[in-house]
Amino acid sequence: MTSPLASLPSNLRPVGSRHIGNGQPVYVTGEIGINHNGDLENAFALIDAAVAAGCDAVKFQKRTPEICTPRDQWEIERDTPWGRMTYIDYRHRVEFDEAGYRSIDAYCRKRGIDWFASPWDVESVAFLEKFDVPAHKVASACLTDDDLLRALRATGRTVILSTGMSTPRQIRHAVEVLGSDNIVLCHATSTYPAKHEELNLRMINTLQNEYPNVPVGYSGHEVGLQTTLAAVALGAVFVERHITLDRAMWGSDQAASVESTGLERLVRDIRIIETSLGDGVKKVYEGELGPMKKLRRVAGVVAETEDAESGAVSASV
Repeated sequence: MTSPLASLPSNLRPVGSRHIGNGQPVYVTGEIGINHNGDLENAFALIDAAVAAGCDAVKFQKRTPEICTPRDQWEIERDTPWGRMTYIDYRHRVEFDEAGYRSIDAYCRKRGIDWFASPWDVESVAFLEKFDVPAHKVASACLTDDDLLRALRATGRTVILSTGMSTPRQIRHAVEVLGSDNIVLCHATSTYPAKHEELNLRMINTLQNEYPNVPVGYSGHEVGLQTTLAAVALGAVFVERHITLDRAMWGSDQAASVESTGLERLVRDIRIIETSLGDGVKKVYEGELGPMKKLRRVAGVVAETEDAESGAVSASV
């Protein structure tokens, strides 16, 4: 397909009708992953929660179980909510087929929210391309899979690359394989839930400095909301958090996920923070003129001009 990236500024990436990058609202994604436990009604309820919170998108995970599950683990039995079953049967149980994703696609269109997924193998890339998804996501575990990265690059779509469990050299190699002009880099720590002392949020700035024309985001797996908000304050332009109907539900990702009320607070506070960050240009605001007249004893030598558009007063000594 023809990439829409050619006509964009080098620091913006298209995702549906939106763009990810500096100067744009933070793109907030509710990661459903496999927290639906293979149940479409759970998936719809999670989509509803993301819409209610004001998320820009929801994300799923797509695997071909026979490719992604090591052969020596297929017959290992485990206890599940559906009884005791082999691991390969469990992997199939939590995957949606094409009919399931057709239903998800229709439901997201009805609710007015984008969806995309993390394909864990090349076959899953081809599967997702049937739905004209607005972007693809590379899970941290897949960052070293060059065949997968090449297949994703060939789609021409924006690729969001998570960097958990990866060294700087591995990240650089993945960026070389994908190409830097169509990607969003996401800082991540791949523990579930992640300890605060292992989040290393300053890596957001490290990635920004090393890849100045690549938008940098944050994919969080911690408990709580504060550190994700700190990531936005540090400049993350994309945010992803796992979401759940109930953190006590069965499943490996549920405990590190955010419930609906927390998701609503998270999106609300992200919007407050991005508005509050401003543009970095010092101004004297209209609302400060009254307190300045009342409180400032020495006026100083100041030349003032009204900024009609911003309603602020720019001042220079």
